[in-house]
Formats: sequence, structure tokens, C-alpha cells
Amino acid sequence: MKIIDAHTHFSNVQPFHGAADDSGVDFSYDGMIKEQAECGIVASVCMGLVETSPWAFPDAAAPAFMNANPPLKTDYTAKPQSTHATKTTTGPLETGGYHWPLHEDCPPTMHVCMGINPHTLTEEKTAAFAKMLKTNAALSRIVGFKIYAGYYHFNINDAVYTPIYKLAAEYGLTVAIHTGDTYAETGLLEYSHPLAADRLAVNFRDVNFMLCHMGDPWIMDACEITYKNRNVYVDISGLQAGDAALLADTEARPHVMHHYIQGLSYLNNYEKVLFGTDWPLVPLGAYIEFCKKLVPPAAYEDVFYNNAIKLFKLS
Repeated sequence: MKIIDAHTHFSNVQPFHGAADDSGVDFSYDGMIKEQAECGIVASVCMGLVETSPWAFPDAAAPAFMNANPPLKTDYTAKPQSTHATKTTTGPLETGGYHWPLHEDCPPTMHVCMGINPHTLTEEKTAAFAKMLKTNAALSRIVGFKIYAGYYHFNINDAVYTPIYKLAAEYGLTVAIHTGDTYAETGLLEYSHPLAADRLAVNFRDVNFMLCHMGDPWIMDACEITYKNRNVYVDISGLQAGDAALLADTEARPHVMHHYIQGLSYLNNYEKVLFGTDWPLVPLGAYIEFCKKLVPPAAYEDVFYNNAIKLFKLS
């Protein structure tokens, strides 16, 4: 079975290094390529993220448009991230210090949702980014934007994000939104509750939104919003974080599994559900098997492959 990982990470952000230690994965280019090949993952969508110093995320000083930023092959603190800027023959296209096309250390089948930092986002930067989208074919691997709701203390309906939603509508890009629990204690759950996405979906009917992590623990709320709005989807990434043993333990807890399955059964539309992993938070193979227990086998092809092709317009 061919699989697309519709929610992965490949950025030199210190929490991901810690998560990789917990999950036991090799958080590197070789590690990602090897795991994906073993699991039949033929493409991925990376959620762009940058921190300007270790443990700074959510970093108010990060670029307004955050690219994938591959993990260094040496010790994280040994080099500044600026040494990882991409050299490109397509001209000095820049989005807050990170060049396009994707860095040479990113897998060739990787696409990206540019992460948005509301602290540094301005109309001028948005206009410059829009100009680049319009004039440079090398940016075709940009398939959306990622709003880190809860991490950044802004409501997703805040006017600061309006230019992003308008840009998404103009270029047919998907907006992925973090919903549910935050990995960090500093997150504010009032901003990551999926109910806020209902107003957003109504106000921007010509934009497709993907509610990441199915709003967990507010799964029924996320699935109701997805059921109600034709332009809302959910991914099932990041429902658990840890190694294969932790996933096996979760599978043995029927009430927890029912928590996930109930929402998906209520939605009852597997053309609006996308598989994702939140790698490096989990080993790919174990998480694929975990998610197969949440989805009816008849829906595997849509959830694990077709829906990502359609939503992100992948070729």
C-alpha cells in the first residue's frame, strides 16, 4: 500500500530532538528516508518550523514564513541555523532567511506547509511571499500554511492571520491548524480548541482547512466541525507520542481507542480524514499499524493516500 504522510516534521527544533530520543527514531535525513522506504511512504507534507535558539519555540523572533529546516548532522548547539540556508540557482528568493527550493537535505518527495509566525507577519512580508508564489515555479512544493494555534497565543480568527487565509484562497493552498493538546506547557488551550475553526470555515468558504491531531482530546468537536463544513478535514497525526511499546500499550487500552474511533465513526466520511504521523514523535511503522486499527480497511486507500493527493494537490 502506498502511503503519504500528511503531517511530518523535519526542522532543527530542539523539542524534536528530545521527542526522537523518546520514540527511538533516527531524526536525520538518512533516518527519515530509511523509515519511509520500509513503510511504503512515497511522499510527505512537512509542517515548517524554525527556532532561532534551542528551546525557543514558539519563537517570537522566527521568520514570518517558516520553512522546513533540516536537523543538523552534528550536535545541535555546534552550529548556528543560518549555516543551513539553501544555495539555489533560481535567484535570491528568500522567506525570512530561508531560501527555496527546499534545502538539499530535505527528501525529494517532501512538500511543505509554511509555518506562520504571527509576531513577525506583516502585510509587506505577505505581499513579497505572494509575489514569489506567483513568479517562481520552484515554489511548487509549497502546498499550504501551518498555524500553530495554542503555541502562539493568537486566536485563529485574529485579523493577523487574515492575509494568510486570503493568500491560501488565491493560490489554492490548504491551511493546517494545530488543534488540541499542546506539546509544551506554555501553550494555551483556549487558542487550540477546534471549535474556533467553525467560524473560520464559515468566513473563508473558499479555503480548505485541516484540523491537525483531530483536536484531541476534543475529538468529537473536531469531527463535528469537519462533518458540518465541506471545507474542513482532519488528520490523525500525533495522537500518541513515544516508542512502539507505548503505542502497543495504548492499543491495549480499549477506552482510549474508543475515544479515537468514536469521533471517526461519528464523522463517517473517510474522504475527509488524512493519515499523518507527527514524526519524529513516533516510529513510522508502529504508528501506521496503530492508525490501521482506527480506520476501516475499506477506507485505507483514501485515508493513507488518496485524500492527501486531493487536499494538497500533489502530483
